[in-house]
Amino acid sequence: METQAPAEDSYDKLVEEKRAREKEIDAWLPITSSRNAKWWYSAFHNVTAMVGAGVLSLPYAMAQLGWGPGVVILILSWIITLYTLWQMVEMHEMVPGKRFDRYHELGQHAFGEKLGLYIVVPQQLIVEVGVCIVYMVTGGKSLKKFHDLVCKDCKSIKLTYFIMIFASVHFVLSHLPNFNSISGVSLAAAVMSLSYSTIAWSASAAKGVKENVEYGYKAKSTAGTVFNFFSALGEVAFAYAGHNVVLEIQATIPSTPEKPSKGPMWKGVVVAYIVVALCYFPVALVGYWMFGNSVDDNILETLEKPAWLIATANMFVVIHVIGSYQIYAMPVFDMMETLLVKKMNFRPSWYLRFVVRNFYVAATMFVGMTFPFFGGLLAFFGGFAFAPTTYFICIAFGVCLMVLSPIGGLRTIIIQAKDYKFYS
Repeated sequence: METQAPAEDSYDKLVEEKRAREKEIDAWLPITSSRNAKWWYSAFHNVTAMVGAGVLSLPYAMAQLGWGPGVVILILSWIITLYTLWQMVEMHEMVPGKRFDRYHELGQHAFGEKLGLYIVVPQQLIVEVGVCIVYMVTGGKSLKKFHDLVCKDCKSIKLTYFIMIFASVHFVLSHLPNFNSISGVSLAAAVMSLSYSTIAWSASAAKGVKENVEYGYKAKSTAGTVFNFFSALGEVAFAYAGHNVVLEIQATIPSTPEKPSKGPMWKGVVVAYIVVALCYFPVALVGYWMFGNSVDDNILETLEKPAWLIATANMFVVIHVIGSYQIYAMPVFDMMETLLVKKMNFRPSWYLRFVVRNFYVAATMFVGMTFPFFGGLLAFFGGFAFAPTTYFICIAFGVCLMVLSPIGGLRTIIIQAKDYKFYS
């Protein structure tokens, strides 16, 4: 018996050391390092995550869907995504004493340790990295539009350079350690999203209905109309996508058995969804009503006057997508840093974080510069990965979206790529 005690002691010591190391790593990782968020953090993080540049493509999506289907799909998407979001908020602490702080942890609980990772992580990465790439393009395009409106006599500058200017902000901001530290950026972004949405629909309304406006489908062939319809479904899915970061946002809210995190989280979600409705419905309906099927895939490009107002709106878009990029990048940083520290045994340090995050920003910048097809990217990523992660809890609807919208999005990319020159 005497020989067994030291063995038990050393085993207990090992377990203690392992727990201490895990605690130290959790205190360093971006998702779990800070748990003192208030309910209003949830509100503006969710607004920033959801009301993205996708709102500006809603009138264009309406033009491809038509009045009847367009209105139905907009309202259905609002209801379904609010319902699936409520389910996720409830699931965050459905196992007593455990919190599903990350999307893939919920996947592992549902499908098993390995299968859960294989099912969820690729989709989540496609969504989050995809959004960051699309926002690189959006930020660059909005900066270019601002420059062209403010300085009409200036020499034209390539979009590539504007994407690099936009990325330079993220080389600084991406070093904020966790979700709570980006709450100021996120709040500014949420205010901007409401501001530029209001400018988009009010400027459209002030301009009045366009002469000879047409509400019929733009495509000449039936096949073109059908593909455009699929593509528009993806654009709407992209506009309603914020679920991929919901569990991570909820992880930052404190929780006790008496006061679980789902209370304040849900309060924030409801406020966020009211803001979403105030942004989406007026932009989609007023924009389409005024311009019909001649509207661009970004409503601000259709509105050219008054120049100062449209320039301001574009600057608001830039500030908003800066915040959105950070919200979607944070879970990716968390995944990369978890892999390096837990699986590859790197020491948690500032220079590991410095290298990882700069690499990620540079990679998304490079891809955004290479493929800046805004509308097609929205539809492709929207359908391919947002549908499963946002709508799948309503399975039939999610499957249809996942299969159909990427087809339309890919066709749009192919058509736009015909006349495209790299880094022009």
